[in-house]
Amino acid sequence: MKQVYIVRHCKAAGQEPDAPLTETGAKQAVELAEFFSGKEVDFILSSPFERAYRTITPLADRIGLDVALDNRLAERVLSSNIYEDWRERLRKTYEELDLCYEGGESSNLAMSRAASVVTEALNSGKKNIVIVSHGNLISLLLKHFDNRIGFKEWEGMTNPDVIQLTFLEEDKPSIQRIWKN
Repeated sequence: MKQVYIVRHCKAAGQEPDAPLTETGAKQAVELAEFFSGKEVDFILSSPFERAYRTITPLADRIGLDVALDNRLAERVLSSNIYEDWRERLRKTYEELDLCYEGGESSNLAMSRAASVVTEALNSGKKNIVIVSHGNLISLLLKHFDNRIGFKEWEGMTNPDVIQLTFLEEDKPSIQRIWKN
């Protein structure tokens, strides 16, 4: 049995790749480190965005592991354009998985890159893996494993959030939200 803990980053000061955690977010990161104590984490992967790797740094420091940064865990870009109706456009991408706006990435492409990270992590020989990323990408990763997950589940996510994937068989994990904000 292998556990993959998918972590949405703590509260941040913005959406830019270099946006830092807020003061609240930094406190949440310490709470996450405590939350993971006793879970025997043996591998940590993170988006290269500052808010993601700063979320998991307190845990990494506590247990003496390095954080491996993986560009495939960066947040999905919906479009290079700014739309006032971006939420409606995002909702549509959960229904039309190949829909791609100008300068953006389709849901299928984003799902595929996120799922490839999980597959490689599962094949690493590690048993308790933490992966830190961003809300839209995480919801699409979960959709990869359970097609019922969509826009509503994305809307319900918190900063931070933790979803546990338990793999008894390699392709079909059980999915359980284990963080309560």
